Amino acid sequence: MDRQPADITRMLDAAAAGDRIASGELLPLIYAELRDLARAQMAKTPPGNTLQPTALVHEAYLRVVGDSDPNWNSRGHFFAAAAQAMRQILVDQARRKACIKRGGRRARVEFDRIEPAIEPPSSDILGLDEALTRLERDDPRKARIVMLRYIAGLTEAEVAAALSLSAPTVRRECRFARALLSVWLSEHPARE
Repeated sequence: MDRQPADITRMLDAAAAGDRIASGELLPLIYAELRDLARAQMAKTPPGNTLQPTALVHEAYLRVVGDSDPNWNSRGHFFAAAAQAMRQILVDQARRKACIKRGGRRARVEFDRIEPAIEPPSSDILGLDEALTRLERDDPRKARIVMLRYIAGLTEAEVAAALSLSAPTVRRECRFARALLSVWLSEHPARE
């Protein structure tokens, strides 16, 4: 089922207006794109993650479509909301796994290994979330560009169209935001 972005936008509008049939038909149309987005998000998580991309897609879809009045104004806006929901789900899971009740930061040890496995350094999801929250507070437009570009996985042209900006503006602000996030993350090394 290959639909045009305009068809998907119309279905999003109908689903936002409360049309249950449109909501039911929407997921199969955008499932592949949401799954690719979830796979990209999951690739950034540390090893040993128990959440699967399919579960992430379903949970994010329920959060986004389950809102009482999502008021989407475009396909890009929907995917930005889905990316935000996926980010929040992953952050919530990282917080749950980091709490002492669930073992804190202790590493899992496989019993069939003689020597302890050395895990690659994991990205600090909570630190990244704090940096993105700070960027949202300081410069909301740059934060939306980062969310659409790197979390939703949209191209520069798609981000430019979604935010009514020029592609060079998106490219310039994205570079600046990445540099700023990098500085903020280097100021606060990963938590112990």
